[in-house]
Amino acid sequence: MHEASIVYGLMRILEREAEAHGVTRIRRVNLRIGRLRAVEPQALLSCFEIFAEGTAAEGAELAIDHVAAQGHCGGCGADFELAGFRLVCPACGGDDVTLTGGDDLNIVSFET
Repeated sequence: MHEASIVYGLMRILEREAEAHGVTRIRRVNLRIGRLRAVEPQALLSCFEIFAEGTAAEGAELAIDHVAAQGHCGGCGADFELAGFRLVCPACGGDDVTLTGGDDLNIVSFET
């Protein structure tokens, strides 16, 4: 389960930023996660609850903005949202597809 390692890293960043800004209580954490990261939201939320115990983020809401996978076709120039993990252009059927989005994994903000 890679969600535990993601949350571990997230908590290290949150603790460092909270300390740097004198924050003692985090009420909400806003994340942006691309579908290509294959993160299971419920597992992420469960891990967050566990890792947040005893920290400034204990009891905080974890809000996740899911970002669709995006592609660009080098053959016809189409930009499109990928359905699943199939790298095929829906406009021309070509396979000269470059991923252009959906692999995000960012802390957008946290609220105190």
